[in-house]
Amino acid sequence: MNARPKMTRFWPPGESTRRPIAPRVAAPREPADPARIGRRVVRRRAKGMDAGAIAAALEDARFDARQASRHEDLADDLRGPAELAEWERLHQLLAAAAPGTVYDPDTDDVVQAELAADAAAAAAREAELREAMRIAARADELQALRELGTLEQTEPRTGDEAVREELTRRAGGYVQADVDGWLARALAAHLGHYRDPAAREEAAGVLTAPVLAHAALLAELARLVPDADGDQLAFAARLATSEPEAAGALAAFLTRAHPAR
Repeated sequence: MNARPKMTRFWPPGESTRRPIAPRVAAPREPADPARIGRRVVRRRAKGMDAGAIAAALEDARFDARQASRHEDLADDLRGPAELAEWERLHQLLAAAAPGTVYDPDTDDVVQAELAADAAAAAAREAELREAMRIAARADELQALRELGTLEQTEPRTGDEAVREELTRRAGGYVQADVDGWLARALAAHLGHYRDPAAREEAAGVLTAPVLAHAALLAELARLVPDADGDQLAFAARLATSEPEAAGALAAFLTRAHPAR
C-alpha cells in the first residue's frame, strides 16, 4: 500500500493548524458630525427665505446662543455654534444679493463645494472597501494554493504585496517564510507582474528588507549558476532572513565581480 503523502504545514510552531476564518470586511461608516448636522438643518430651514426672514432667524439663533451659554452642560455643544455661524453666513450672503433674492442651497457655492467633497470622500471609502475585499479574496486564494502545495507554480499579481501583509496579519504577525520566498523568487526571475520594471521598483518600496535581499541574491546566483535548483539556493533565504544587510551586500558584490554582459 502506498504511503499517504504528508501535507506541508505553514503555521507557526505550537499554534493551531486550522485555517483561520478571514474577518468580514465591513463598509467604513462616516462618524456623526454635530456641526455638519447643524449647518444642514439651517440650510433646510432657510430655503426660500428672503433677507428679512434670514435676519429674523439670525436674531433667534443669537438669543438661543445667549441662553445656552448659561448652562455648563452645553459648553461642549458643537451644533449650536455651528447653526449660529451658518445663519450669520447666510445673512451676509443674502445682504450682498439682489433685492428679493431668496436662499437656495442649490446655488450656494459653499454648499455645492461641500457636496462635491462629500461625494469624493464617499468614492474614496468605496474604493477602499473594494480594495479590502480584493485583498481578502486573494489571500483566501493564496492560502488554498499553499495548502495544495502549488503556491510556487503561481505567478504573483499586482497587489500581492498587500496580500502578503494580510496573510501575515491573519497569522498573528507571524512572518511566513513560504510566502516571502515565493515573492522573492518571483521578483528575482521577473515573474508575473514583476515583468514590469515599474512593478519591481514599487515592490522595492513596500516589501521587507529580507525579501528584497533574498530576491537580489537569488538573481545574482542564478546569473552565475543558471542551472542551480531551488534546493541548492536554499541558503540564500536563510542568509537573507538572518542577515538581510549582509545578503544585500553580497548580491551587490557579485554584481561588481561579474557585471552583466
